[in-house]
Amino acid sequence: MELIRQPVFLLLMTMSALFEVFLACVNYFGFGDEPKLVKNTALAVMLLAGLFGAVLSASASVAREIRSGTALAVLAKPVGRAQFLLAKYVGLSLALTVLTFVNCIAALLATRMAFDAYGDIDLPGLGVFCCSILLAYCIGGLTNFFLRRPFVTDAVIAVVVMAVVAFIILEFIPRDAGRMGADYRGMDWRVVPASALILMALLIVAALALACSTRVEMVPALAICSALFFLGLVSDYFWGQRAQAGSWWASALYTVTPNWQLFWMADALDEKNQIPLAYLGKALGYAAAYIGAILAVALALFEDRELS
Repeated sequence: MELIRQPVFLLLMTMSALFEVFLACVNYFGFGDEPKLVKNTALAVMLLAGLFGAVLSASASVAREIRSGTALAVLAKPVGRAQFLLAKYVGLSLALTVLTFVNCIAALLATRMAFDAYGDIDLPGLGVFCCSILLAYCIGGLTNFFLRRPFVTDAVIAVVVMAVVAFIILEFIPRDAGRMGADYRGMDWRVVPASALILMALLIVAALALACSTRVEMVPALAICSALFFLGLVSDYFWGQRAQAGSWWASALYTVTPNWQLFWMADALDEKNQIPLAYLGKALGYAAAYIGAILAVALALFEDRELS
């Protein structure tokens, strides 16, 4: 609840979802690959929004509380440091799940609205989704004015509910396949397991951001997480081949560095393949092991942190 009260969380959630839908309303002239471009870009927006959301939320929940003295006041109660840090991570994970859920709905609607050179903009879909977001903000404003409830919290909850309502409404609105293009197939439900894999990657980023926030402020934490994110993207090229060749130092670096390519399935979606449930299970095991290791490091960093 503390994290979704942050205005930046509300703006990040709504702007990323609206931008994903907007991507499906642009003429790309991609020689028939327009739906693929929309799908890949929507997943990339989901990943970047989660990256910034994880770092900003971790800094707001840990680094700022250490700086302001709130963490010291909480730990003066019968609350251990491990319990405090793990509770922060659980709250951060739930906030990222809400963010990814809304972005997943927007990505599904973007696959519905994508069109090629022979199609046209899905104006009903665009209008319904934009009106639902506007109505969610109005609900937050009305509850704030009449009931004296916090605007940001109610607006976040309203955005989640209205996004689901818009999704259900658009499921029952007939779609003119001729206006959407020759290769129109409706919503690509493979986006759902791809979004689940992105959420696993974001949970790893959240653990990294939480570990960084025990020692540094938001800007250094963002720099460190961005550097680790970049290293994880190129780990297969720099260390994966050398590790397979038998290099011990490359194997150690390849093990320590998170491999984000395991969670990026845009190429599989381009080739019209399915993401098997067995792969989701293996990715979940990898993410759980990595998160456990990072949280152990975070606890070690937080144990001797001076809070006064």
